[in-house]
Order: sequence, then C-alpha cells, then structure tokens
Amino acid sequence: MNVQLKPMPEQRLAEWITSSQEDYRLSRIAAGESEELAGLRAAESTERFFGSGAPLPLHQVFDVVLPDAESTVVGYLWIGPQFGSETDWWVWDVEIAEAHRRRGYAREALQLGEAEARLLGAQSIGLNVFGYNTGAQALYESLGYGVAAVNMSKKLD
Repeated sequence: MNVQLKPMPEQRLAEWITSSQEDYRLSRIAAGESEELAGLRAAESTERFFGSGAPLPLHQVFDVVLPDAESTVVGYLWIGPQFGSETDWWVWDVEIAEAHRRRGYAREALQLGEAEARLLGAQSIGLNVFGYNTGAQALYESLGYGVAAVNMSKKLD
C-alpha cells in the first residue's frame, strides 16, 4: 500500500470540520443549489455530525498518510454508519489534495476504509457523488460501487 489511514488528531479535526463545511457548501452550489440553501444545508450537516466538536459514535475521520519519514498527509476519509443502521455504512467524504492526485491514493484510502468499516460491523457501504464530478464517478465505479438512485434537476428560467 502506498497510503495509510491514521485517525485525524483533535487539532486537525477542528480545522477540518470548518473547511469541510465550506467545501460541502461550495459543492452544493456547483451542483446547482442557491448560495443560501447550500449554506443552510452545510451548516445543518455539520451540526448533525459534529455538533459536539467530535464525530458521532462509530464515525471515523482519517488522515490519508504517506508511509514516509514525515508521515505526509495527502488527504482525508470520513466513514460511518447511516442513520438508523449499524450495518449500512457510508463514505461521507473523501478527498486527496490536488498536488497528490492521480497516484491511486483515493482508491487505496477507500479500500482501507472499506476494510475498517467491515471490522466495525458494516455489511454494505455507499456514497454520494455530485453529477459534475465525473472523475470521482469513474473511480467509484471501478471499485464496484453502483448507482442506487439518480437525483436530477433543471434550472427554470
């Protein structure tokens, strides 16, 4: 393996929660949502999952780390159960920093995350990908993820 998953330290977690909320807001806007609604949904999501400043029980937020002398952090992965289930899990967020992309790190991080989820009782794992993110869609399909639902929208002029 070219990467490892390490639990994100508390100090980085606080910073990540803030930046992740903003990234989620911007993704919702890029997917066609209004700035107001995207901001509201991002804030609600952050409160729901990290209201105490820590992840919900069983949720895991990892740094994706190179096994080098500096333990270089190249990204993050957040996995955890879906609401109401301990066996149906979700990849809530995954990202590799721009400078480290196209090296297979996301693929390896997802595979390691799947193994961790299995150890914690997961029997399935799903994820959401915005329609504009065709590169991520191709990666997920190559890892065996299949379409479970399609959400479509249209701008009305």
